Amino acid sequence: MKKIFLFIFLLQFLLSCTSQEQPSKTGETNIPSNVLNFQGTPTSLKDRSSLAFSDMGAWFAYGFPDTKDKTLGFSGPLLLTQGQGEWCSKSLSKLSLINTTTKQPINLDDISITQTSYNSHLVQVLENKNIKITQTLFYNSAHSAIITTEITNQSNETIQFTPCWNGTLYPSELQIQQDNHTISLPTSRSSALGKIQTFNDEVTKITSTDSTYTLTLNNFELVSNQSKKLTLSHTFIFPEYDAIKEQVELSNSCKNPLKALTKRINEKETQFNKLNNKLASTWQDSIYQTLVAKTTLTLQNNTRIAAGELKHKGIFPSYHYEWFLGFWAWDSWKHAVAVAHYDTELAKNQIRAMYDYQLENGFIVDCIFRDTTLEKHNYRNTKPPLSAWSVWKVYEQDKDINFIKELYPKIVKQHNWWYTFRDYDNDGVCEYGSTDGTLIAAKWESGMDNAVRFDDSKMVQSDEAVFSLNQESVDLNAYLYAEKQYLILMADLLDNKIAAEELKTAAKKLKAQIQYQFYDEKTGWFYDTSIDGKSFIKVMGCEGWIPLWANVASIVQAESVKQNMMNPDYFNTKVPFQTLSANHPKFKPNRGYWRGPNWLDQAYFGVKGLRNYGYQKEANESAYKLIHNANGVLTKGYSIRENYQPITGEGLESENFSWSAAHYLLLMLDK
Repeated sequence: MKKIFLFIFLLQFLLSCTSQEQPSKTGETNIPSNVLNFQGTPTSLKDRSSLAFSDMGAWFAYGFPDTKDKTLGFSGPLLLTQGQGEWCSKSLSKLSLINTTTKQPINLDDISITQTSYNSHLVQVLENKNIKITQTLFYNSAHSAIITTEITNQSNETIQFTPCWNGTLYPSELQIQQDNHTISLPTSRSSALGKIQTFNDEVTKITSTDSTYTLTLNNFELVSNQSKKLTLSHTFIFPEYDAIKEQVELSNSCKNPLKALTKRINEKETQFNKLNNKLASTWQDSIYQTLVAKTTLTLQNNTRIAAGELKHKGIFPSYHYEWFLGFWAWDSWKHAVAVAHYDTELAKNQIRAMYDYQLENGFIVDCIFRDTTLEKHNYRNTKPPLSAWSVWKVYEQDKDINFIKELYPKIVKQHNWWYTFRDYDNDGVCEYGSTDGTLIAAKWESGMDNAVRFDDSKMVQSDEAVFSLNQESVDLNAYLYAEKQYLILMADLLDNKIAAEELKTAAKKLKAQIQYQFYDEKTGWFYDTSIDGKSFIKVMGCEGWIPLWANVASIVQAESVKQNMMNPDYFNTKVPFQTLSANHPKFKPNRGYWRGPNWLDQAYFGVKGLRNYGYQKEANESAYKLIHNANGVLTKGYSIRENYQPITGEGLESENFSWSAAHYLLLMLDK
């Protein structure tokens, strides 16, 4: 039976006002502010022109309205469960202050607006000589966001207002319905249910239409320098979670929102300080703290709790791009390695989320989604074998041997799958391929969808539903060699001596084969070869330095590869270590995807490969260029991009991209 997903918006209005109250603080933190720009009023439900803030794995996100709108509220929320992500409103809960004498809204024409974002919360301050309004938004849990509003009378006169909360939905499946003192937001396609509820006696009137609502509160009076506090919450909770428990916890937090906010700030500061203490000496300057905050906030905005078909918490590649609202295999392995430095449980669950869909034969699905009526899981291909690396790097952070015990047999099964289903000629050297026999899916399996090295590839079939490219790829076999090395470490840890010895024997044989088959002495580079291993596919791409990352190249080979990597005519560009040599006739640095742009995962593997062979000077120089020469990476407000133009440094493709953020963080953490 198909699961039904409910989303419940509980708008709670816990209002209090006493003459003795002092204006509450919005929270102070040493984490750099405004590292991403969340400003932008969405013009439609599918607007992708601005970023959105979320936390704790929530499936809904917010922004700041354009300052010209002078809105007393936050943009959105963006619902990542609707379609491929849809804004439900310009501002679902806007505050209006009606002068009780004139019956007119207060005049905001001369008001100044300050908007500040932190990794922990958003703050908007509207102020003139008569009034100051401070609104703060933070997440109390993955299901609930709390919005506090403080209104301060800065004039010398007593003022009287009637506060009203109101909102208008964009035309969509959402529809407002009213029943006594309850507002519902049911949706037709997914049978979702939303609610707007009040929890005290200060609401005097509720009005609504199919797409609008207004909640009118009791009048209030403020003498000079007196303040009024309002507390409101939005809750979105899936049916598999305990809504009653969530309600109790939320109500408790709303009794003292500042205490709840302070708790969240402290958690973020602990995370931030932990990472700063780990930074390599090269990155100790305060300028890099902005990047630490930006990388973790990027990953935070893309994190989602388990829901629907996603059985564990994990990280999207980018919520900002409509087709990236799921988990991908090799993205997941990379995210986990970075996240493990500050949140090992999230790292573990990101890995588990993909292994939840491992087939009995060992196959790992390419990508998975919450709602398969919107997007199907992709079983047409898998992705390169990096999970053993990922699992071991997580283990290095917390030494949880039970995690190794849990994942080791699954990784072994996945590792063996490659030799059963992707070794066309049974020579111990594997190829990328697909389960459906299509060339496009086989290219996807490499992760480098349109790489030039595959331009002349064809498919070969060895068995039913067993298809390979007619070339053996150096990166794939280097990854498999590295995986053997990590499996040896795991086997030793688990005292599995027989398995460790078998893996050592296989690794030794594969190492010799990689050094012999894929390396061209004339050009000093590793290339893919024909499936018989007798001829090179002479495309100098980023796959050529993966043997250095995997520690499978000889010292002599590594020296030659290093020389090519540091050659400005090849890979030592403004943003170095791009996907294709700059002197190749098919080099397309501007939006060429895998035909020239710089992808941070592959660039990181290049830097790490140099470090593995002792080329620290070259590694440091390249890492510096990757961080300083990619547009906006060190600049507050600029999003981390999917890839970068290697000649100009321009950011390309998707914004708020997770694995770019993950590898920027790893560049600063690696010593």
